[in-house]
Amino acid sequence: MSRFEVRMVWDWEIDGWIVLAGSLAAACAAVLGSFLLLRRLSLLGDAISHSVLPGIAAAYLFTGERASWSIFIGAAITGLATVWLIESIRRFGNVEESASIGIVFTSMFAVGLVMIVRAGDHVDLDPSCILYGNLETSILDTVPTPIGDIPRVVLTLGGVMILNLAAVAIFYKEWKVTTFDAAYAQSQGIPSRFFHYLLASLVAVTCIAAFEAVGNILVIAVLIVPAAISFLWTARLSAMLACSVSVAVLIAITGHLAAIWLPPLAGLRSVNSAAMMSVAAGLFLAATILISPRGGWLFQRWQQLAIARKILQDDVLAYLYRLQEQSAAPTVHPSTSASTPPMSTQPFHRNEIAKKLHASPTRMAQALQQLSTRHAIAVRGDEVELTEQGLREAQNLVRSHRLWEQYLSIETNLPDNKVHPHAESWEHFTNSSMRGELDQRTGNAPTDPHGRTIPPES
Repeated sequence: MSRFEVRMVWDWEIDGWIVLAGSLAAACAAVLGSFLLLRRLSLLGDAISHSVLPGIAAAYLFTGERASWSIFIGAAITGLATVWLIESIRRFGNVEESASIGIVFTSMFAVGLVMIVRAGDHVDLDPSCILYGNLETSILDTVPTPIGDIPRVVLTLGGVMILNLAAVAIFYKEWKVTTFDAAYAQSQGIPSRFFHYLLASLVAVTCIAAFEAVGNILVIAVLIVPAAISFLWTARLSAMLACSVSVAVLIAITGHLAAIWLPPLAGLRSVNSAAMMSVAAGLFLAATILISPRGGWLFQRWQQLAIARKILQDDVLAYLYRLQEQSAAPTVHPSTSASTPPMSTQPFHRNEIAKKLHASPTRMAQALQQLSTRHAIAVRGDEVELTEQGLREAQNLVRSHRLWEQYLSIETNLPDNKVHPHAESWEHFTNSSMRGELDQRTGNAPTDPHGRTIPPES
């Protein structure tokens, strides 16, 4: 087969177990990652995932075995020690939390690497297995069960998944309260510190369970990335947890599919599945940053453009109103002693409007088209004229602007020449009820600080 011929081969006895093991590893970490992210402890997950290495190496040195419950105990103890050291340095050393995390996890990781190299001389331990994982071969270590031979790593990760889900389900209320308001939780008798250390222990156990299969790199990725993706799509904790697990499973599936499909395109024989899962996680996060409705770049850009279009349309209406106001003969408004010009509409040239508002011909054409669609203006060639509906909208805009100027002049004692920029910004987001309140606060003033008539509500 040439390097340009791609043939995707799927074997359920191999690929199915690989995907299941990867999905369980990712899902286990994603459940806890949601709480790490919400507690602003994302770096703590990274620290624990690195700092458990001394516990792993110590267990290997003492037992000489790779499959032992002593590994989990060593990882849990080291994880708790990491959290305790971070808290101690932060509290007694008066060091910022992020700095204390960096100090502890780099030191512990360095000690762990030295111990792994030391352990490698005595037991069958490959340091690259811990760092990069060995998902493809870990499924070959099977355990006989009533339903057939099942890879040991799947049983281990399945047990950890049950443990994590049980811990979240049983103490869901406590997790929620301590995550969003630890001080309130403490006042209600909920031990916040206990759940802090419990989370650290669960993270440590999850890391060590996943190390052999997917390695340290993927564990770090799936601890935070699925939670970060879910945070950008959802606004409820329960939905975030469900979305995090779903995204984690999708990352595992997509990563393994890419690992068996993409290498032939580049002329490679194979790539590490766990590594491709990490790449998939990064790509999913990048896509979410672009298209998420909660803070995504494209969505924010679309909102900014929509606001800019609305402001330009409002400016056109207000400018047309002021032009007509200047050309109208003053009359006395029946409710006040102030003179109010009669608003008989008349056309104005579009180039004059664009020049005054510093708008490009393209933006002005779009604004006039949208205003015409809304029946706020009538366009006849190059002449633009307010309709009755547009006149009402423009009158309320000018009223908002002048009410804000009067309010700022009274309440803040700003000079008259300083109130215009603020009123110019706020007039676009002022509704009728707010105008009524501003009118009351300014004592139903008939004019603004510049002596211009404040028109009545339309």
